[in-house]
Amino acid sequence: MTDQPAELHFQGLHGNRLHADAFGDPQGEPILFVHGGGQTRHSWHTTARTLAEQGWFAIALDQRGHGDSAWDVEGRYHYSDFAGDLKEVIQSLSKPPVLVGASLGGIACLLAEGDAPKPLARALILVDIAARMNPAGARRIMDFMLANPDGFVNLEKAADAVAAYNPHRPRPASNEGLGKNLRLGDDGRWRWHWDPLFMSIKGRPEDSETVLDDAARALKLPTLLVRGQKSDLLTMENVEHFLELAPHAQFADVTGAGHMVAGDRNDIFRNAVQQFVETLKTASP
Repeated sequence: MTDQPAELHFQGLHGNRLHADAFGDPQGEPILFVHGGGQTRHSWHTTARTLAEQGWFAIALDQRGHGDSAWDVEGRYHYSDFAGDLKEVIQSLSKPPVLVGASLGGIACLLAEGDAPKPLARALILVDIAARMNPAGARRIMDFMLANPDGFVNLEKAADAVAAYNPHRPRPASNEGLGKNLRLGDDGRWRWHWDPLFMSIKGRPEDSETVLDDAARALKLPTLLVRGQKSDLLTMENVEHFLELAPHAQFADVTGAGHMVAGDRNDIFRNAVQQFVETLKTASP
């Protein structure tokens, strides 16, 4: 199996183009990875490659306005837009996928699945997100994303910003991976690889907690909630609330990881995902 992913393209809710990387045999059972706000499909590549080696058809999607997916000129970046895109992608696949969603991607997965009259996916893995979140942690993420609107003079400065946000994570020896999450502008400055309009949305629906509660309560498919043990976005109180709404769900706490679970401790995160999806092999899709 080649180490290079195949490129896939999907059409979203509004006819928008969505870009994805795929690993493994297209005839295998699909597992669809959906990144968080401000990230790209590249954040999933390590886990996607591992699962592809185990026979899964692993797809890492760029959400609308992120990475190489199209920007929305009307600024349609509400939760419902991301969830709508995800429904379109799922329906275009030949088999129901296992959904893996982090942060914003997890909200899209939860809303898409919770709103469906019957399960769209085979199983759901939520990564450091649930029906409720810690407002202080959410604010810290927003502050990071709103900082440096004029970009960075080089990748080293971008790496400095990431290190300040994630002081517990060892700094990588190379900035090559970080470069995939930024784009080089005509002015020679590096900016995050997402549409600035994404952050111009004035808040989310006032009833979003109620909507997310209802979606969690409606879940019928196998579900795993993964939390970064050091996360300031998803507290144990938030976890317990979700497990009350979806008592069939399993829970895994990733030691040493913050909100960016897969990036902080990919080894432990990958093992938790592998153990969960292994139980699906004997179940009927």
